[in-house]
Amino acid sequence: MNDHVNRQDDTAREASMNRERELAKAFVDLADTYAPDFDPLRLFDRLVHSCRGLLDVDAAAVMMADARGVLKTMAATEDEAAFIELMQMQTGRGPCMDCYRTGEARSVPDIATEEERWPTLVAAMADAGYQSLHTVPLRLHDRVMGALTLLNTRIGDLPGGAHDLAQALADSAALGLMHWSAEPRGDDVVTRVQSAIAAKSVLEIAKGMIAAYEGLPLQGAGRLLADYASRHQISLAALAEALVSRTMNPGAILDTSAEA
Repeated sequence: MNDHVNRQDDTAREASMNRERELAKAFVDLADTYAPDFDPLRLFDRLVHSCRGLLDVDAAAVMMADARGVLKTMAATEDEAAFIELMQMQTGRGPCMDCYRTGEARSVPDIATEEERWPTLVAAMADAGYQSLHTVPLRLHDRVMGALTLLNTRIGDLPGGAHDLAQALADSAALGLMHWSAEPRGDDVVTRVQSAIAAKSVLEIAKGMIAAYEGLPLQGAGRLLADYASRHQISLAALAEALVSRTMNPGAILDTSAEA
């Protein structure tokens, strides 16, 4: 009996230690703005994947507002999550938009109950298989820059403490963006945000170029670019810019991929 209890205690301690290591790694990754390959695209990708791994959610996405206050999807763990965020952006309504406008977290444990209020969003979530949504602001001090959205395929609220952890991760990412020092940039929040949004737009163009060049889906083209950037220790933003400006041939990405 005692051996069984001891084994359970050991298992619980190991799980707790693993959790602590994962948390520490997530915050270190979000704060690592001085690496040679750092760029905001990786920052937001780390944010959404850390949330999915640490918060017991099925998908995550982060959006930032441009100079006109229009939210742009910066990263998503799933294509479906990006689609839902896009629907919110198109309609200008939904908990993500409310979170950005008010700077306050929103939680919808059962999205079906909001059909009358947000019919387009509810339909999009149903099509994608998600039933609950939670969102926290992406902010720097009191300045709201966007929103982090968490999605689940099941009905219910997030477990205790998860909202606070999501907010802490989002705040760390926002602070990381402001410490972005790979290139000379203005120090104000608006300049950093617009630079990040511009980098994301260029990346999407580069994905389209690779997809058209090789007849790949956009998701596959994105993976090729990410793999190339990791192997060569350059930023995704710099790689995308080189492709779009025609200083790099798309074939170089594919040739290197074939050799790996």
